[in-house]
Amino acid sequence: MLIIPAIDLKDGHCVRLEQGRMDSATVFSKEPGKAAAQWAGKGARRLHVVDLNGAVSGKPRNEAAIKDIIGSVDSDIPVQLGGGIRDLDTIERYLDDGVSFVIIGTAAVKNPGFLHEACDAFPGHIIVGLDAKDGKVATDGWSKLTGHDVVDLAKRFQDYGVEAVIYTDIGRDGMMTGVNIEATVRLAQALSVPVIASGGLNSLDDVKALMAVESEGITACITGRAIYEGKLDFAAAVKLASGGA
Repeated sequence: MLIIPAIDLKDGHCVRLEQGRMDSATVFSKEPGKAAAQWAGKGARRLHVVDLNGAVSGKPRNEAAIKDIIGSVDSDIPVQLGGGIRDLDTIERYLDDGVSFVIIGTAAVKNPGFLHEACDAFPGHIIVGLDAKDGKVATDGWSKLTGHDVVDLAKRFQDYGVEAVIYTDIGRDGMMTGVNIEATVRLAQALSVPVIASGGLNSLDDVKALMAVESEGITACITGRAIYEGKLDFAAAVKLASGGA
């Protein structure tokens, strides 16, 4: 199982939010490229990058920092990027910059036709990000809760040809209260594409709990605040998830 460190970008800096609130940002690094290199040096085999300003504004806002991140790690470490991606031109530009996977979230829910077009135009490069609370999907940087059931929507998007689904429990993200294993397993069991867990990873016990259900189709987990605050030893988590002691 992959343990993927998150690098959330706000105003060019590496930050973490509590439950997606932009006014709760804690700056962890003013040099995102160095943060990326740090995680790569501790064993990261993929990076999860989010343009938080882009997620709010609906257009890219941190491209310079994203390029810095890509340039700071080996080319064999894929970068998956989300936040404010609303059109095919933006996807093409990011892929040209060296991004491996583009994550479409709010735009997929509001405009499923765009997601379908993106999967057709860039096969193998599109991941859908579904953020949910109590099984219902949220959009617009988590500020709006929709009536869409997360499993039903994920099945539909799977048929479009997405590479994977990132599932975030927004009630737990940034709160370090543990991953919502039950909800993540329920989603993974309904799909044939991989599910990447997100939100709440806090300890090696959480890693073990995810590894126990990996066979259901949960191939990775994204971690953020816990590794920045030292609650979770990232190198130890990577070793454990790769089968080490």
